[in-house]
Amino acid sequence: MTDTGSGLLATLRAELGPEAVLTDTDVTAAYARDRMPLAPSGTPLAVVLPSDVAGVQAVVRACADAGVPVVPRGAGSGLCGGANALDGCVVLVTTKLDRILEIDPANRLAVVEPGVVNLHLREAVAKHGLFYPPDPASYDWCSIGGNLATNAGGLCCVKYGVTTDSVLGLEVVLADGSLLKTGRRTVKGVAGYDLTKLFVGSEGTLGVITQATLALRPLPQAPGTLVAAFTGTADAGAAVSRIVGEGLVPSLMEIMDAATVRAVERHLGTDLGVGTGPGALLLCQSDAGGEAARHELAAIGQVCTDAGAALVHATADLAEGNLLMEARRAVHPAIESMGAHMTDDVCVPRTRIADLIDGCGRIGAEVGLQVVVNGHAGDGNMHPTVIYDAAAEGEFERARQAFDAICELGLALGGTVTGEHGVGKFKQDWLERELGPVGLRVHRQVKRALDPHGVFNPGSMFSLE
Repeated sequence: MTDTGSGLLATLRAELGPEAVLTDTDVTAAYARDRMPLAPSGTPLAVVLPSDVAGVQAVVRACADAGVPVVPRGAGSGLCGGANALDGCVVLVTTKLDRILEIDPANRLAVVEPGVVNLHLREAVAKHGLFYPPDPASYDWCSIGGNLATNAGGLCCVKYGVTTDSVLGLEVVLADGSLLKTGRRTVKGVAGYDLTKLFVGSEGTLGVITQATLALRPLPQAPGTLVAAFTGTADAGAAVSRIVGEGLVPSLMEIMDAATVRAVERHLGTDLGVGTGPGALLLCQSDAGGEAARHELAAIGQVCTDAGAALVHATADLAEGNLLMEARRAVHPAIESMGAHMTDDVCVPRTRIADLIDGCGRIGAEVGLQVVVNGHAGDGNMHPTVIYDAAAEGEFERARQAFDAICELGLALGGTVTGEHGVGKFKQDWLERELGPVGLRVHRQVKRALDPHGVFNPGSMFSLE
C-alpha cells in the first residue's frame, strides 16, 4: 500500500471510526460490483459506511485531498455497473443513512435519506393514506439513493412517471465537500436552473445525494387486473398502440413474450393458464377504483379482443391479481435460472414495441442464442435478455454481439439505449453514439464544472477525454 493510501485510511478511520472503514478484501468484494456481472470492476482501497451527512462530507474531502476516486453506492441492485469499484478507489456506501426524516401528509411530501429502502418508504407513507409511486422490480430491497442516481422506473411508470417525476428537492455533497441544496417543498417553482433534475440520473458522477424531498400521491384503491394473451407479437403491439391512442391510462401495462412466460412458469412451478404460444402476454392493472376501474379494464379488454387476443381475462379479485403480479415480478429471477444472461434496457416508441420484439427474435437467430423479451409496454421500456452458456467457447462474444445489435435496433426504431437501468460502466460507447458530439461535449463540461478533478465515479457513463 502506498503512503497516500495508508494516510487516507488513517484519516477515514479518525473521521468515521474504525468500524465504518472496511478493508478486508473478503468483505470489500461484496461491495465491488452491482448486479450486472459483465461490467468491469476493480478492487477498492476501502469501503466506507458513513452514518450522517458530516461523515459523507469528511470522506469526500479526504479522498479529494488524497486524489483518490469516490464511487457512491446504495444497496447494489443496479444493472449497469454504475456503482462498480475501481482499483484503489473508496466505495462510499449510503445504506446507513436510512432515516425517514419527515412525512408531511398535508403537503403530500416526505423527506428521506438515501439509504431508505423503497418498500419501507411506501409502507410508511401508506399509513397516512399516501403513495410513493416509483416501483422498481427490486423495490423490496433497493434504496432511494440508488433510485435517484439512476432515475429508476418500474412497473407503474405508465401512469405515475419515473423517479424524477416524484422529486421536489435534494441535498448533495459536492466534490469539495460542500453541501448543495436544490429544489423546493412547493408544488411549483422555477427559480434558477433545475439542478434537482440534473443530479437525478447522474449515476454518482456529480455528487453524493444525502437527502431527498419527495412528492407523494393519495393512496390508490386496490387495483383490478387484466391479462390478455396473443398468438402474435404484432397483435399485442397493436393493442398497446390503441390503448395509448384511445387515452386509456392503466396504472400498469406490462408485456412478456412467450419464452418469458414459460420461464416464469418453470420458476414458480405453476401454470398461468394463458397459453400464449408463440406470441405475447399483456398484463394491465387499473387503480381507478370501483366502477371506474371496471370500465377502464373493460375498455382495455375490448381493445385487446379487437386486436386479435386469443384470451382476455379481467378480475377484481385482489388475490388473483396479486398472483399475476407475482408472476411479473418473478421475471428477473426466472431468467437468471435459465443461465448466464445479458439484460438490455432499451426504450422505444410504444408503436414500435412489436418491431423490437420481432427484431430481437431475428437477432437471436442470427447469433444462435435465445433472446427473451419483457418490459413496460405502457412506456415502451423493454428488457431483451440474451441467454448464453458462459462455459461454451465463443458464446460470450456472440451474446455481446446480440446485446449491441439490440442497442442498435433500439436507436433505429427511434428509441434510447437505456430507459431506466442507466449507462454505468457498460454502455459508454452507446451513450456517446446516442448523444452525439455536441451532447457529449456538454456532458463533459457539466462534469468538469461540478467535479473538476474527477473525484466522483470516474469512467462511469462517459470519459472526460
